[in-house]
Amino acid sequence: MLINIRTSEANKPVVQDLTRRLNLGTENIISRIAFAYSISKGVKLNLEVDLFDSKGKEYKDDILFGKYRDYYIAMICQHYNLYKSDKDIGKYIKMHIDHGLLLMNKLFEENKNYSGLDFLLENIERGIEKLEENDVTMDAIIFDEQTRRSRVANKDYFSDPIKIRVGQTFDGEDIYFRFNDTSIHNNAHIAVAGNSGTGKTYFANSILKQIVKETNGEVNFIFLDFKGISEEDEKKNSDFFTKTNTELIKAPYKPFPINPLSFIDNVNEKNKIMGISKFVDIITSYSNIGKNQQQTLKDATREVFGSMKGGQYPSFKQIYDTVIDIEGEKASTLKEILQSLSELDLFETQADLKNSFLNRNYYLSLSGDLPRNVRFTSVFLIINYIYNTFMNMDNAPIEGDYQGMRYVFLIDEAHTIFKEKKSQDLLEKILREIRSKGVSVVLLSQGIEEFNQPSFDFSSMCETAFLFDIKDKTNLKMMQKFLGIGDKDGQKLKNSMEKIEKYQLVSNLKEYKVAELFKA
Repeated sequence: MLINIRTSEANKPVVQDLTRRLNLGTENIISRIAFAYSISKGVKLNLEVDLFDSKGKEYKDDILFGKYRDYYIAMICQHYNLYKSDKDIGKYIKMHIDHGLLLMNKLFEENKNYSGLDFLLENIERGIEKLEENDVTMDAIIFDEQTRRSRVANKDYFSDPIKIRVGQTFDGEDIYFRFNDTSIHNNAHIAVAGNSGTGKTYFANSILKQIVKETNGEVNFIFLDFKGISEEDEKKNSDFFTKTNTELIKAPYKPFPINPLSFIDNVNEKNKIMGISKFVDIITSYSNIGKNQQQTLKDATREVFGSMKGGQYPSFKQIYDTVIDIEGEKASTLKEILQSLSELDLFETQADLKNSFLNRNYYLSLSGDLPRNVRFTSVFLIINYIYNTFMNMDNAPIEGDYQGMRYVFLIDEAHTIFKEKKSQDLLEKILREIRSKGVSVVLLSQGIEEFNQPSFDFSSMCETAFLFDIKDKTNLKMMQKFLGIGDKDGQKLKNSMEKIEKYQLVSNLKEYKVAELFKA
């Protein structure tokens, strides 16, 4: 498809005058700049209204575009959501050239001392700033249908009732939580808060143990322990590990069985670019690398992905080596984090293309001896990987009143992990979107104030909340907010928290009395 363009009659002297005044090249160069300037304004022109006459300067296809023809067509296709062979592409290009020439002419008429070089430098700088300000989205990267079939195996779901014993009244009557009953609960997300030593972790383990038993092991889980498990706690939890057939992974002594880089789509080019940007963003968020090093990491990751054959995925070591090739041996924060991620062998290098790790139970303990940026980066690479994996699966259906369940994603010390704004954005997306995939998120924290962030109240997204003894029991409003209860039950909550002891709790559980004390 040849695209020969004629500007409007009114713009014929304009392009000649701008070419002379700006001294940036021939008339076709000025028309290219005018086109780009118009597109940069974000304005969508109308073929019925904004298409001027064609009595002006004519540009042949190869003269107007030079060797960049595909880029100009791509800009129009992106801007108007057109296919590259659309019959109107030439008209849209003409419209934006005419529009850009009018804008530029007005600008230079009103600013007599404004030079062509000033114009270019100012607009290029503005464009770079726009790119730098553009936050990387926390959205899941959804593969196309063909890639999804080859890359993502749908995990089976369990759709029968899941009934969990969460406690006992002081009269000895058992209290049950109907975990996936949609006639009672809008989602299966759970928030648990309580001081260290109140029984919070044992309670969470009991929930996981019962889910595994009730579903015959069909619903699996990962327990993310950000503080690292002690030898004493490992012995205390031996029964839990055995009965749930859970594999304890103590980083960095054993790698986690995924390659977190494999959430990047290595088939679809647009998805690949988005995935690499997201990976760079995760590294940046927890390692304080600057703009230049971000670009280096992005370039290195693209280069390594480009060298992979047969659908394989790179390792952190390959990216680290490529960064050294680009930057040299001089020490940098970027090299430090990549060296730690590669040398500590925190992850498998092979991609788990069928997501078999989701069919097992894991307790991931991240040692407190690991550098802080390595721990944070590792956790978020895992969280992002699991989120993307489930979002590429089919929804788990509701059969009768019961939501099909696949997985429980338990995050201990949630208040530590989700302090950063970007981390909060990711958690909010997970809580909103992943429930339709049959995934329950369980958040454990020592206090309740961490759940109520300025931008978002995480406890509001957790249908069921359990509150053990906490330090600040005088903040009734905050406790009411955590449990999602009004002033009507506020006095009962106040009385319960005044009497609460170790291994006791209150809840907003719909199967029991709101804010009434019971034994865990």
